[in-house]
Amino acid sequence: MQVILDILNFIATQILSSYSIILGLVALVGLLLQKKPATTVISGVIKTVVGVMIISAGAGVLVGGINPLTNIINHVLGVQGVLPTNEAALPFALEKFGQIGSLVMVGGFLLNLLLARLSKYKFIYLTGHIMLYVSLFVVIVLNATIGLEGWALWAVGSIVMGLYFTLMPALNYPGTKAVTGGEKFSVGHTGDFSYWFSYEVGKLFKKNTRSAEEFQLPKSLSFFRDTTSSLALTLLPIFLILVLVSWNYVAAEVSGGTNPIMFAIISSLTFAAGMAIVLSGVRMMLGEIIPAFAGISEKLVPGAVPAFDCPVVFPYAPTSLLFGFISMFVGMVIATILQVVFKSPYVILPGVVPAFFAGGTSGIFGNAKGGWKGAIVGPFIMGVVMQVGTALLIPFTGELSTRVQLSAILSMQLSVWLLLKQAI
Repeated sequence: MQVILDILNFIATQILSSYSIILGLVALVGLLLQKKPATTVISGVIKTVVGVMIISAGAGVLVGGINPLTNIINHVLGVQGVLPTNEAALPFALEKFGQIGSLVMVGGFLLNLLLARLSKYKFIYLTGHIMLYVSLFVVIVLNATIGLEGWALWAVGSIVMGLYFTLMPALNYPGTKAVTGGEKFSVGHTGDFSYWFSYEVGKLFKKNTRSAEEFQLPKSLSFFRDTTSSLALTLLPIFLILVLVSWNYVAAEVSGGTNPIMFAIISSLTFAAGMAIVLSGVRMMLGEIIPAFAGISEKLVPGAVPAFDCPVVFPYAPTSLLFGFISMFVGMVIATILQVVFKSPYVILPGVVPAFFAGGTSGIFGNAKGGWKGAIVGPFIMGVVMQVGTALLIPFTGELSTRVQLSAILSMQLSVWLLLKQAI
């Protein structure tokens, strides 16, 4: 029995949790089912895996450029609160719940495949690291709130995750089609509820509201039409303002001996470089995985639709991405200030990284229906909700609530439920 558990744990933690390996296997199966030549199969698998690795490498560069903002903002606000970050909480979660969480992930994924085969919801969740994160924290919440353990915890957790893996991409499929012009894939990420919400909020605005992508700039500002340049030049004044108001702190604690002004410039350019890398990886990955997935859709799960990580929509609306990022971050900052003013038991610090990935993607979805207004309003509201929801979620996370760093992995999905519970 233990051997079976160890095998399943290995599959979950070493194979299914690796986004690049999952998509490489998907490409392999899809191309083999289409009876493609060996050279095409090998090339397709390698390019898919490398494309995902490029995305991950770019995300690391991007995060490295923007992460210092959080420390500087915390210093400026003068608070020491909880920073929502998945990676900081992950080692503790794996130590305490790694095996059961991995088994729940496997069970949930198998149920996802079964539902995709038998039901009208044909979505297959392929964002491996998110599958592991969410499975772990669902296990933690179920254990802390209703005391489930052992096989009962595995069974309930697997059902929850199977439904999650199937229904969340279904929720975002209409928005994804609107963003991409009808491409047959969806988004599977922890910010799924925020993307759907922003898309629905976008419907409230007039149909003739100008898209954020259509803003006409004078020739003297034509370089803003380039994604890399616009990102760098938008972040630069933000960095410079924060550096100027906290010069001594940045020089002593953040910049590592680099002049604070130069540090601001380099950080902005690093962020833009990371985005350029991410976009190149997205193009390579989609160019290989979409044709390969057709084999699975035709042979194994007729009509199947893959769900990928949120950067897959970045190339479709880069200006909306920027609008959503800034808007959600402003909402987070305002919510944090209100938590300080009203003496909340937990002060949730504004997270730049979740604001970029979740907020930027929300901006893209909001813009698809509501133009530039939709790209701003939905992400702003969800920025506030994320901060409030995370604070309300802390008591439901059992031992994890004792950690200095708290994962916000479930805040997007559970915050609305928690807010309604508090209201009732």
